[in-house]
Amino acid sequence: MLLYASLLVILLAVGLIVYIFDVKSNYFPVPMVLLIIGIGLSFIPVFSRLGLNHDIIFDLLLPGILFVSAYSFPIRSLKKNIWPIATLGTLGLMATVFLMAVLIYLVGAPAAGLSFVAAFLIASVLTPTDPVSVTAILENVFGDSDVPKVVEGESMINDGTSVVLFGIASSMFLYNESFSIFSFLAEFLLVSLGGVAVGVAGGWLVTKAVHIMHNHVYQVMLSVILAYGGFYIAEGLGVSGVLATVSAGIMLSRTFQKTEKEEELHSYLDGFWKVVEPAVLSLLFLLIGIQSADYLAFGHWLLAIGIFIISLIVRFIVLGGFLKLSPHIKERFQWSSVFMMTWSGLKGTVSVALLLSIETQSNSSADLVVSLTFAAILLSLVIQSLGVYPLAQKFSS
Repeated sequence: MLLYASLLVILLAVGLIVYIFDVKSNYFPVPMVLLIIGIGLSFIPVFSRLGLNHDIIFDLLLPGILFVSAYSFPIRSLKKNIWPIATLGTLGLMATVFLMAVLIYLVGAPAAGLSFVAAFLIASVLTPTDPVSVTAILENVFGDSDVPKVVEGESMINDGTSVVLFGIASSMFLYNESFSIFSFLAEFLLVSLGGVAVGVAGGWLVTKAVHIMHNHVYQVMLSVILAYGGFYIAEGLGVSGVLATVSAGIMLSRTFQKTEKEEELHSYLDGFWKVVEPAVLSLLFLLIGIQSADYLAFGHWLLAIGIFIISLIVRFIVLGGFLKLSPHIKERFQWSSVFMMTWSGLKGTVSVALLLSIETQSNSSADLVVSLTFAAILLSLVIQSLGVYPLAQKFSS
């Protein structure tokens, strides 16, 4: 136990050093650097004792990451971009999954004998985006434009949608369950709307409670209860904990727009959560790097590269279709903006959490799916991260 705790402290120290080097520039995404360092640490035997699984990410780390993004998201930007954020995070994500699944199947069936269900599972894992590693760069280059806000807002919504799709895909893949469009729509509406309802209810209660409490320490403690309590209650009820936490954070964010008193509370919350966020991200991406090394020695890297390219092409097509064909918003988004939002849609936390939930399956088909998907996630994190700053500079000028 002491060794395990010591290794975690070392990882936190490594994360601190990386953040210190990047604090003034935001030119390179910190999570990408942490990921590469984690892969390097995997060759040191003692670090192999640090395991990462679905429960650690989903139940311990993810609620905090989601909550800080949601309560920090400006309500004004959400209202302005509600249409592209909502459509891309729901209908856009579904279109992306099904189109990606078809293309992955067409490429993967002859190359590695992938079934369509396996392709559908890979697509559902690769669809959620995790722009936490590039949002600072986009804001640094684009300023207060719509591009970074839509990228970040879409990610908050599509995390919840992707979990529902993954549940269906994994049931089909692992347990040979049949697909029914009506069952899917019913489950999607129940899980999504139920999660939002839990989050809104919890957020409303906490916003009332913070006006009764005058001690900022207790108010910050309430935010922790809201972030994790809403998530666990929703999951216990069988609805989306992801959407519950996001909705709760947005509800809390609404109160920050009203009076100076709420703005003061915002500063106290930032004092806590802005410390928690880099600490959690440091551990997360270093552990992902350590964990992923076990899956990188396999014989289908060309197919993994093809899957990564397919994910970019499909995202560009879907984003372009939804943004450029909508009469209300098409003038606000040029094709350069569509490309930039495509490139900024990195795979990350949720994708890894979903993938690790099937890694315990011992059959060869599951092993291939895990290795292919892990490789595609790593390619996304490294290649897209490296290209964000130069591409943002090019398209913002």
